[in-house]
Amino acid sequence: MQQSASQHKRFLHRVWAARYLYLMFLPVLIYYVVFRYAPMAGLSIAFKDFNAFLGFAKSKWVGFKYFDQFINSIYLWRLVRNTLLINLYDLLFNFPASIILALMLNELRKQRFKKIVQTITYMPYFISSVVIASMLVQFLSPSSGLVNNMIAALGGQRQYFMTQAESFRAIYTLMNLWKNIGWNSIIFLAAMSSINVELYEACIVDGGGHWRRMWSVTLPGILSTIVVLLIMRLGHVMDAGYETILLLQNNANLETSDVIGTYVYRRGLKGGEYSYATAVGMMQSVIGFSLVIGANYLSRRYSETSLW
Repeated sequence: MQQSASQHKRFLHRVWAARYLYLMFLPVLIYYVVFRYAPMAGLSIAFKDFNAFLGFAKSKWVGFKYFDQFINSIYLWRLVRNTLLINLYDLLFNFPASIILALMLNELRKQRFKKIVQTITYMPYFISSVVIASMLVQFLSPSSGLVNNMIAALGGQRQYFMTQAESFRAIYTLMNLWKNIGWNSIIFLAAMSSINVELYEACIVDGGGHWRRMWSVTLPGILSTIVVLLIMRLGHVMDAGYETILLLQNNANLETSDVIGTYVYRRGLKGGEYSYATAVGMMQSVIGFSLVIGANYLSRRYSETSLW
């Protein structure tokens, strides 16, 4: 009893000593409890025929009815294909692009020029998705858009890019690249700043140039950061950021722009099928969670880096 009381007293003493840190953490804790964990109680409507007048508890229990309905839906393959392909494009092009930009910025020795480049690449991230979507539509306008004006000036035919289903994934990937490349490179730059300078000096002594230092010192130094971020990205492989897609979507490009997120929005918020939309969203989250678990297991087994 005395030992337990002594441990409890030491614990309270440590908490009091770090009281300001806990106070700073409190708003974050409240945010996650209120907006992330508390709403999970609403997931029960995925197994019920939800009626707003009856509420969560009294709505009729239907089990896996809506899960089966989605699995047997004619839209299933199109939704999964589009969601996976958009995320695959992001992993293949945008993720490495952030690493390449960080490596290039790390090699710059003129700090003034480096800060200018960083500011220019960071700025698009803070622009609203609504504004970016509007800018993109204007740039690609067939009548007065900047891109089509350039094509016409070079003797080509004006294109209706936003109505070409085959062009949507490339357009969306390039838009995300422009918007996020600078912001995503920040964490890689932070990881590079923690690399021991003596490693670079040793590489120089051995006759290593810029490319050799980058390949032998910088990349191995940030490899753990790359692996961790890649594992976290895999958790969103079924989430294609439907908000921006919804702004660019139209009936002509629906074949390639329709993803799980936009489908849930149409069926849930616009169609009022709350139980069905919740079931689809729940399946999406479970798949993403499973991918994170699997990727972390493989990373821990075959390397020294993992999330836990």
